[in-house]
Amino acid sequence: MNTSALLVIDVQVNMFGPAPVNAAEELLERLLALVERARAAQAPVVFVRNCGAPGDPDERGCPGWELHPSLQAATGELVLDKTTGDTFASTSLDNELKARGVTRVVLAGLQSEFCVRETVQGALARGYGVTLVTDGHGTYDTKGRPARQTIAEVNAEFENRVKLTTAREVRF
Repeated sequence: MNTSALLVIDVQVNMFGPAPVNAAEELLERLLALVERARAAQAPVVFVRNCGAPGDPDERGCPGWELHPSLQAATGELVLDKTTGDTFASTSLDNELKARGVTRVVLAGLQSEFCVRETVQGALARGYGVTLVTDGHGTYDTKGRPARQTIAEVNAEFENRVKLTTAREVRF
């Protein structure tokens, strides 16, 4: 039994258009490869969807809320809908992972400085080993702040607390 699980956070249609996150296509390719490797290793794969407020592009049930068409859950894989930045805080993720014997989570997805960061913190608070995929999370460029800087800062924030690795180096 594999004790690692892959968490794919908020890889939803609205994040890829009409105003996509920085380097969206490259990120999507890395995420697809991670999902394929997790499945090949029979590691649990968990997809997380953010449920925005009414009128938000990720409002529950709207087209932007759906998982990206390239990243769909296979039979038996979990899709959890969350309403908080920390996936653990508003879903049954902790119970689901424990039921599957998971002790380590591999985190990737969107957005680096929000839901990825908060879910890493939630996993650490619950005693999970955490691997953060350094090139497997992303965000938007903002005024005067490129996405790559935000991503680097989130990676640096967890440098001494989690395992940092590239998508290519992740092992399940």
